[in-house]
Amino acid sequence: MEYILDTADIEAIRYCNEFYPLAGVTTNPSIIAKEKTNFWELVSEIRSIIGPDKIFFAQTVQKTAEKIVEEAVLLNEKSRGEFCVKIPISEEGIKATMMLKKLGIRVLVTAIFTPAQALLAAKAGADYVAPYVNRLDNIIGDGCNVVAEIVAQFKLHNLSCKVLAASFQTAEQVHKCAAVGCQCITVSADILKAVIAYPMTDAAIEGFDRDWQNVYGDKTILDF
Repeated sequence: MEYILDTADIEAIRYCNEFYPLAGVTTNPSIIAKEKTNFWELVSEIRSIIGPDKIFFAQTVQKTAEKIVEEAVLLNEKSRGEFCVKIPISEEGIKATMMLKKLGIRVLVTAIFTPAQALLAAKAGADYVAPYVNRLDNIIGDGCNVVAEIVAQFKLHNLSCKVLAASFQTAEQVHKCAAVGCQCITVSADILKAVIAYPMTDAAIEGFDRDWQNVYGDKTILDF
């Protein structure tokens, strides 16, 4: 399982990169626009935090395959490290994916809502597909089940494309996707923190501290 942070907030990236085993950072046009800053400066700052070996995902904003490829090549060159371009599922996007496959540039096909879309993207050469879990749940779909179907479908057809589940509202959704074999998830800092939060864990830690202090006071092992 790869944990990837879904934000362009520099402070959130810096914090989570220090405390969590991140495989990289995903962005999209909405996430980038939220920061209201120079695009290339933001990309450079994200790279300086995560280093060259963690993967950075950025989404093209072009509409035709040829322009998508042109933008993807530029993003790949200027990202200065491990990179994957995000392309929304569409006819032009599928065409661009096949073109980029020949150029050796990795592709994440995003805005996936059905297993059929995911299979087509994988056959076109996508390295990742991103099904939107919570957005499906919000329309009385079953996002985690769609993820499970995609995972099973890729296994059935012996496809190496990874399922990078996105759009999470709860830690339970993350757990369910992991349980069905999803290889990657991309989440906000709040959801990532929620994954390790549990009241009984806090109670156990408080008990350890209380029992130690009852015997040794404020001393730590380093004091002996």
